This record gives sequence, structure tokens and C-alpha cells, in this order.
Amino acid sequence: MSKKTFIAAAAIAAATLASAPAMAAEYAIDPSHTFATFEMPHFGTSTNRGRFDKKEGKVMFDKAAKTGSVELTIDMTSINSGTAAFDKHLKSPDIFDAEAFPTATFKADKLVFNGDAVAEVPGMLTLKGKTQPVTLKANNFKCYDNPMLKREVCGGDFETTFDRTAFGVDYGLKYGVPKEVKVIVQVEAIKQ
Repeated sequence: MSKKTFIAAAAIAAATLASAPAMAAEYAIDPSHTFATFEMPHFGTSTNRGRFDKKEGKVMFDKAAKTGSVELTIDMTSINSGTAAFDKHLKSPDIFDAEAFPTATFKADKLVFNGDAVAEVPGMLTLKGKTQPVTLKANNFKCYDNPMLKREVCGGDFETTFDRTAFGVDYGLKYGVPKEVKVIVQVEAIKQ
């Protein structure tokens, strides 16, 4: 092969690689730094809160192309409000019916960016066998090289407010408990 042919072939290969679509990397949800919590007013006085202690999932993320997807599964039996009696009621058929519907899922096939940071994650939430659109809005988002794991970690704090009755969670409406519930998701995911 002549030097000119080699240079031309190398230039074509470089151009092909440069124009090839970037590949999304997989990030595994870190359960020790990921929590889904909910908040709702209690008769206009205090705020009831709870979190789900067991969760798993993955994020496909391509920073350069500003694309990605999310799959998050939450174990509904792992609800933790800090009060055993309230946890039992939350798991009951009155509210989450965790025996019949032991998991909730959030799936998104799109990430919305503001500059280099994820700003929103529009997706579908499945809760109590019903699926509805929900958009998680980012309060912050960042990727960093974790000095202990020696791998990149991306994460942030996201929140949404939605009508719980769309999922068949209507307990307390007749007592004046609002139908809107705020959900906060703090998440970190480790590059695989």
C-alpha cells in the first residue's frame, strides 16, 4: 500500500469514527445513594413522609449525544415512614396494596437537557397496576469521578407532583386529604 493510499484510508477511517453515533453507557442505580420518598399534607397541619428502602434499576446515558433512558423498580413492601402502624396501613389495600402490587416502576426513554445537565426525565410510572405519564424535574444533576469506586457516577435530585387518584390511591379524600402527592427521587448511578 502506498503512503498516499494509507493516508487516504486513515483519513476515511477517522472521519467514519468521528461521524459514528456515540454509544450510551450503562449506569447501575446505586441503592445506597438512591431513595424515592413521598410527601403529602396531613389535614393541613404536618406533612406525612415515607421512603422506599429497596430499589434497583439502570440508566443508559450518552452525555455527548444528550440521550438516555431510565428503568427504576421500587419494592413497595419496603415502605418506611418511621412508624410501624403507618407502614402497615400504607401497605394495605386501602393505599398501596403491596401484597397484590409488590413493585412500582418508572421507565423513561428520553432525557431532556439544559446545557450539559439533565433537566427533566419524562416517563411512565406504573403503580397499583395503572400506568400514567410522570415527569421528574431535576433540582440538580452532576457526573463525577468517584475517588473510592474509581468510576464515574452520575446523579441528582428530582421531583414531581401528581394526582394519586390516577393510580387508584384515593384513601382519605373524603376526610379532606389532598389528592396531590409530591415524590422526590435522589439518585446516583455508577458507570458499568
